[in-house]
Amino acid sequence: MTKAQPKPQNEKNPEREWFGERHVSPEEKTGLVHDVFASVADSYDVMNDFMSAGVHRLWKDRLVRMIRPRSDQVFLDVAGGTGDIAFRIRAKAGPNTAITVCDINPEMLRVGRDRAINRGWMDDFEWVTGNAECLPIPDASVDVYTIAFGLRNVTHIDRALADAYRVLKPGGRFYCMEFSRVTEPMLRRIYDAYSYSVIPKIGEIVAKDRDSYQYLVESIRKFPPQRELEARMRAAGFDRARHTNLSFGIAAIHEGWKY
Repeated sequence: MTKAQPKPQNEKNPEREWFGERHVSPEEKTGLVHDVFASVADSYDVMNDFMSAGVHRLWKDRLVRMIRPRSDQVFLDVAGGTGDIAFRIRAKAGPNTAITVCDINPEMLRVGRDRAINRGWMDDFEWVTGNAECLPIPDASVDVYTIAFGLRNVTHIDRALADAYRVLKPGGRFYCMEFSRVTEPMLRRIYDAYSYSVIPKIGEIVAKDRDSYQYLVESIRKFPPQRELEARMRAAGFDRARHTNLSFGIAAIHEGWKY
């Protein structure tokens, strides 16, 4: 049975009151983020290519290589509506692998289901609408939990980490891939200039939605840097919390174990 999660005692969640650079209530943030992804669902993958010059595909491949998926494992991909991570896991693990894709936004799930059908994968995934802070998933039922470019959009990150720990089996692994802090100062300045000046403009031209991509750029800066997220993972109960920087920290893969 899925249990309601108590509020973690060490919860801080400073990002809960920020929608990008705009100060909002936590309730407002959840609704605003939902609206962003409803707006960008159909153009989300195209925009990821523009935003990262296609490098996000290499990052996702790296993540799945780190996971080393097997068909006897149970996988949960959270905030994975369009299926990018789930499809890679399916391709590596093979048929008859238990893979659930959970997303708070039905429009993102619709895009993912359509993409799966186009690949001939009619019944290879379970598609579930749910909030990362309180997943509709039983306790200790998952071997591998993944969340790629989704954790920064969660209102209460500590609650999501606690619920990830809840649904994992003992010995289960948590993987988060997210935009992070660039480690090289000169590259950081170039990346910041590109992010704030170019990405919203591309969103305006390609997706006809400048505001949503302005938010996505700003949300990266509100997300905790690598070491801080590791500390918050440990506070949620994860052992061996560590990170691997990608492209000098433009993104990072965070990993933790439940023992």
